[in-house]
Amino acid sequence: MGEGDKIYLTEIEKRLLHLSKFVKEVTVKKIDGELIAFIYPDFEALKQQKIVNIENEIRWYVAELYNFDPINGIKLDGYRIVQEPFSSAAGEEGKKVSIDEPQNEVYRQIKAYLQGVTIQPIFPTSHLELDLGLDSLDYVMLFTFVEKSFGPHLDESLFAERMVMQDFCRYVSQKQQKSDLQPVSWSEIIGEPIEYELVYSPLWMTLYKTFFLPLFKLYFRLDISGEENLPESPYIIAPSHQSMLDGFVLAASLPYSVLKKSFFLAYEGEFGKSFMRPVARNGQLVMINVNYNLKTSMQRAAVPLKEGENVVIFPEGARSRDAKLLPFKRYYAILAKELNVPIVPVLLDGTFEAMKAGKLFPRPAKVRVEYLPPVYPDGLTYEEINVQVKAVIAKAMQKHPLR
Repeated sequence: MGEGDKIYLTEIEKRLLHLSKFVKEVTVKKIDGELIAFIYPDFEALKQQKIVNIENEIRWYVAELYNFDPINGIKLDGYRIVQEPFSSAAGEEGKKVSIDEPQNEVYRQIKAYLQGVTIQPIFPTSHLELDLGLDSLDYVMLFTFVEKSFGPHLDESLFAERMVMQDFCRYVSQKQQKSDLQPVSWSEIIGEPIEYELVYSPLWMTLYKTFFLPLFKLYFRLDISGEENLPESPYIIAPSHQSMLDGFVLAASLPYSVLKKSFFLAYEGEFGKSFMRPVARNGQLVMINVNYNLKTSMQRAAVPLKEGENVVIFPEGARSRDAKLLPFKRYYAILAKELNVPIVPVLLDGTFEAMKAGKLFPRPAKVRVEYLPPVYPDGLTYEEINVQVKAVIAKAMQKHPLR
């Protein structure tokens, strides 16, 4: 590697360190022609902020954020999260050591449970997310299993400090109130009654659509089709996600009668900001937080459907950075299956060009909303539902490409 290459790699490392307080060390290397960032997170800072989705934090607020404005146009091709410091100062302290498995029943029973969740080998030093690959949905099931089987209530704030297998099991052992292994299911979790009242804003939603639909048709040359595919309520509306504009365009595109009965799943980190509060108050939103009280957030998403209304869930869970479909998260499929409601896939295309991530104001670009034939959950597994919905949207995107 030439001296010039080393200089730009150093500059990229400095930028990545500057982007997030959750990055403790970083090294960038060129491997097989690809630029890869190896990131050692500040696990103590993550614990203090109660962040349990470390992969999500590093991906979107470090690697992808850098790629919005890369140095000299040089983007990262990927990143790896490492769990040991690579600075020489770490010495022997940074090396993993072999630890014998705890000889207690709680550890063995939790390990047995997790062996049904992950295909990764489980050791006392395994990080439940970074080594075993558990995600937010797995956490909810794990917390429920522990509470039903051993007694202690768990939440994300407690879990954030105990994401290593041995630490997690030690805490459960210390707080154990009983030992009665119980099965857990999404049917039971979603069916639990919760105190949550939907806030209807039919007047504001009507005014919003009346004003913005003509504006969007003029400015974005908005094309809407497939309204005949919208079934009787309740159902899940599952759009592709390319831009911050998507929810606003979709709300303007829904028929009046459907809009009044539809609630939008929204991330508290975005819509909890002061300038977004009017939308949060009047936009028929169901607010969720992926790092805090996730079980309750997921149960809230079921409330509109239980009450005969519709809910809008973006299956990708994040905006695409290149207009290509991201992996679909499966919670919307779980909801559909357990509540036996159809899913309406929606192709929302063109908003990427209209307002890319990081931009403050949209520009004129052709935007298309197409409501596709509903997918019914009967006879399908969660994964089959997820695959089918994504495939329907991908096919529609290929059939009528905008780019």
